[in-house]
Amino acid sequence: MSATIISDPMVVSAPAPAPETQTASAKLVAQSEVEFAKCDCCGLTEECTQGYIERVRERYQGKWICGLCAEAVKDEIIRTERLISTEEAMARHMNFCQKFVSSGPPPDPTVHLISAMRSILRRSLDSPRALRSTPTSPIRKVGEIRGPGLTRSESCFPTLSG
Repeated sequence: MSATIISDPMVVSAPAPAPETQTASAKLVAQSEVEFAKCDCCGLTEECTQGYIERVRERYQGKWICGLCAEAVKDEIIRTERLISTEEAMARHMNFCQKFVSSGPPPDPTVHLISAMRSILRRSLDSPRALRSTPTSPIRKVGEIRGPGLTRSESCFPTLSG
């Protein structure tokens, strides 16, 4: 049994694409090209398409902000008692970010974590009893006789009739 290998190169020419197809494909390639954008608030760098970057800049007065900061700006608008503009909410958030970044990391992160947990515990103990989360099951008194727990009335397996 023998096999013959044909190695003649074939040239297949495709018709030249129409000019409108070239511009559409160029736009598609430009839209799918990823660029790095740095947030003007927190400094986070994200990979985004140029179209997305332009839409965000239109929405936030020429500044590019990441998704986390955009949510924080929305939250700032919602939680204020009076109506504020997006510019004012963004200025407040940028001020917060600048203060946070300039404060730097704590000198000893372990001690900082312990003091934060201590503060949370003290606040939860100082809060009124009704505001704290209460267990869903009733508290049993000492000496109370427990009744039966959950009892099974039927089998959990479906029966086949047939």
